[in-house]
Formats: sequence, C-alpha cells, structure tokens
Amino acid sequence: MLKDKIQEFAKKININFNNLDILKQAFVHKSFLNENPGFKLGQNERLEFLGDAVLELVSTDFLFKKFENRPEGELTNIRASLVNSNNLTLIGRELQIEKYLFLSHGESKDKDSKARQYILANCMEAIIGAIYLDSGYNNAKKFIEKYILKNVDEIVDKKLYLDPKTQFQEKAQEKYNITPKYKLLEETGPDHKKNFTVGLYIDKKLITKGGGSSKQEAEINAATLGLKKENW
Repeated sequence: MLKDKIQEFAKKININFNNLDILKQAFVHKSFLNENPGFKLGQNERLEFLGDAVLELVSTDFLFKKFENRPEGELTNIRASLVNSNNLTLIGRELQIEKYLFLSHGESKDKDSKARQYILANCMEAIIGAIYLDSGYNNAKKFIEKYILKNVDEIVDKKLYLDPKTQFQEKAQEKYNITPKYKLLEETGPDHKKNFTVGLYIDKKLITKGGGSSKQEAEINAATLGLKKENW
C-alpha cells in the first residue's frame, strides 16, 4: 500500500525510479521515526542536504544563462525568490506532497504552522536529492525547471524578487517621491513570546498595520499588506 502511494507520486512527476525506497525516504520526517523506531528507512535530512545543493546549482546555471545582462546581485535575489521556503512550500502543496509524508501523530495534526511549511519545503529539497541520487543530474534538472523555475518570467517582470519592503519603497518613491516609514505601535506578550504591531506610513498617512514576532517580521508583513492595499 505504501509502495503504491510512492509509485503514485513518481508517476505524478513523470519520473521512473530505479529504487522507490530512495523516493520514499524523501517523505520521512524525523518525528515519524521517534514513534516508529523499527522503520526500515532513515529520515530525509541527508537527502534534503543533497537536494539543496543540486537546487542551488541548477537554478544558478539556469538564471546565469537566461539573464545574460543582469548583475550578480539581481541574480542572487531572483534565485532566492525561487528557492526560498515560501515558494518551495507553495509548490509542495501544488504537488500535494502532504499526502505522502511520514509524520508523527503530533506533526500530522499541525497543518498550518510555520513548522509544517518548513517540513514541506525541506521535503521538496529531499525529493530533488532523491531524484539526483537515483537517476542523476539531468532528471533532477528537468524536475526543478518544470516545477520550481516555472514562474521566473513573472517574478522578474513584476520585480517579485525584491523583498516587500523594497518593493513598497520603490513604488512609494515612484508615485509620491516619498520614502515610507515604519513606526512601532504596540508591543505585547512576555519577553520569550513578544508580538509587535508596526504601522506603515507614507508621509503622515497610515497605510496599513503589520504584526509579527519581531519588528522586522512585522515591517515585512505591513509592507506586504501595503502592496495589496495600494494594488502595487
């Protein structure tokens, strides 16, 4: 039954595996092994380590060849927007990899947390590592280009590779010739679990508020909301 599920995923991504156990291991989270010490496969962290390196090489090579006239700094930012945990999580959800994960009972219930996002992103890297290990660089490259690098033109055209604060600042300066400012509005919670609320202002006008567990996170969230509110 478990083998059938893994075979189903292999067919979904259109890759024939010589050893399905390698792909299966890509879905094994360490929490699962804590509850199932007799499981024959190890956790996916080594595959994740390998996949991360393959992903960086493939994406770097792809961007270097595609954008011949863009400087190193821009290419670095574009690559980061493609391979960061948020994007990998989105792609993982599109591929429904949660259906195939081996998780502890506790982790299985925790579906919408940051921890789950990291599990999905790490699993995506482990899948890349499994493909590379089982059938080599070219198959891993095809997978990465098909699923992870597919939106590169949109990201570049819309400058989505810029972080939200930079995007908002550029738009505010373009539209109003004003640099936006952030102001701490509220700080709540105990020292070990603070929550910050920050206001984003253009001149003296409050555009939106953002919250987070750090001032930086709150500012990024405020900028993200500001971009949506201003339709930028």
